[in-house]
Amino acid sequence: MTDTSPSTAPLLIIGAGLAGWTTAREFRKLDTTTPVVLATADSGDFYAKPTLSNAYAQKRTPAQLVSTPAAKMAETLNVTLLAHHRVQSLDTAARSVVVSHEGQSQTLHYSRLVLATGAQPIRIPMGGNAASQVKSINTLDDFAVFHQALGLDPGATGVASGKTVVIMGAGLIGCEFANDLLLAGATVHVVDPSPRPLALLLPAEAGEQLQAALLARGVVWHLGTTVTHLDQQQGGLQVQLADGSTVGADMVLSAVGLRADTTLAAAAGLACERGIVVNDLLQTSAAGIYALGDCAQYASAGQRTLPYVMPIMNAARALAATLAGTATPLVFPLMPVSIKTPALPTVVAAPHPDQPGTWKAGDGEGFWQFVDADGVQRGFVLTGASTARRMEQSKATQA
Repeated sequence: MTDTSPSTAPLLIIGAGLAGWTTAREFRKLDTTTPVVLATADSGDFYAKPTLSNAYAQKRTPAQLVSTPAAKMAETLNVTLLAHHRVQSLDTAARSVVVSHEGQSQTLHYSRLVLATGAQPIRIPMGGNAASQVKSINTLDDFAVFHQALGLDPGATGVASGKTVVIMGAGLIGCEFANDLLLAGATVHVVDPSPRPLALLLPAEAGEQLQAALLARGVVWHLGTTVTHLDQQQGGLQVQLADGSTVGADMVLSAVGLRADTTLAAAAGLACERGIVVNDLLQTSAAGIYALGDCAQYASAGQRTLPYVMPIMNAARALAATLAGTATPLVFPLMPVSIKTPALPTVVAAPHPDQPGTWKAGDGEGFWQFVDADGVQRGFVLTGASTARRMEQSKATQA
């Protein structure tokens, strides 16, 4: 996994999400002259992906979620932006990619290549004549489609009265969307096979707190079951659950998780498992090619994918330094995650999945700590007013 190509070809970044643009920005802080080309299948506009799941709470339309237009990003960072260019193939030996735009194809050569291709929503197979109508929100374009289809106006109150949304998935994203759609006035049903929300992330008591808080705001829970069929009927959709019950809905939103987009990398022969395999320098198995963000499987994180903001920011800074000539291994610090559920604000610093230990109630309401066999704190969860202890508990926790 070494880069051995001194070439006049540009640094090429594929993907204009947080990982792609942050890598370009951090690289430009260190190298102002090397040509940089960024190719993306979308517009390239810069926005914070976490804002997709609390847009209604912020009273923002899809257009208002764009913090910096693509043209301004490209100008500021001195980057050649190829918007609406889809990468068709990657040739690792020739150090080139083929991209298509408006029916025309061209070959781009690179000196180094950064894959920031993100992740794709996991699709759950189901029966019914409307199974294809299940929506997912993974990009700003996805959110704009959902927003228009449901006819919600973030600037108004109660405009979704009479609208019913069924959310598949009671994980972090599902709970955030549930809370946000409640604030838009929608009736929200959440379906999940687990016994409580965020069952894989929170201790049982914290999950039960969140469940009760969202129930009090109006969420209808369908736990311990799944969606099996979705049918279009007169007046809307009928959602059939595995427990035999049915729910009438205007929209079904899938929030069951993401899968790293390894399509391009795998087709080019790069090592891929849960994501594109990278070492501590974020190098892939092919010379001159790096990966980060939702598409990467990090050696620095115990061969895990980490679809959160802070891992991306840390990875982009380390990669930029390496690309600028100073080999910089990626070391992840403790990275607590804030769950955007105003019904019960929650902060979680999850231990490594392979870390043996036990969740225990801490010294105050809304506080749990994960301790190992030696009594060392390896993670924590804070809810409600206890979220103010985030800094204190971050210092007390060993990653």
